[in-house]
Amino acid sequence: MTTSIYSLPHMFPVFLQGLTLSLGLIVAIGAQNAFVLRQGLRREHVGSVVLFCALADALLIGAGVLGMAQALGDRPGLARALALAGAAFLLMYGWRALQRARQSSQLRASQGGDGLSRVAALAQAAAFTLFNPHVYLDTVLLVGSIGAQQAAALRGWFVAGASSASLFWFASLGFGARWLAPWFARPRAWQVLDGLIGVTMLVLAALLLCHALAGL
Repeated sequence: MTTSIYSLPHMFPVFLQGLTLSLGLIVAIGAQNAFVLRQGLRREHVGSVVLFCALADALLIGAGVLGMAQALGDRPGLARALALAGAAFLLMYGWRALQRARQSSQLRASQGGDGLSRVAALAQAAAFTLFNPHVYLDTVLLVGSIGAQQAAALRGWFVAGASSASLFWFASLGFGARWLAPWFARPRAWQVLDGLIGVTMLVLAALLLCHALAGL
């Protein structure tokens, strides 16, 4: 079997690359994260909202990787071009994260308002997730094109790593809201987090650039 030629030392770096890339993209101040944090603070349908957001990300990431892999199958030139474009995007993203690290920002989630039914909560989670054009840029195009660069037998590990990042992040926000909310309200915490994200994105960009140039 083709998977037998890959041992754990091959699989773990691919899993870790998917995890760090997805985590770097998803950890941001935005409407979806604020909504999950709000539901966690209210202890209202937390499991359903967390599961929906994590599954939506996993499906989009999987579709992106598989779709990109199929589209790039016999097009090494296009694969290299997308890898270079992805590296450029990560460089820009990393630079912007480092710039944000120099500014003050915070994530707040209001606990006011009437409670939501499970259907209404899931509808809002779907809107925040699926009606945001950036989610398709991040999961389908960027993560998909980078995941498609992996060997066929390792793409599943990349998808698993990227999907695990989403599940970890949303579960932390939802179930740890009462402990995390004060931390997220501190601008200094976000400055440190953005600094770490910026460095991570720059490292991933360098690795992707090396991978793209290796085929020249």
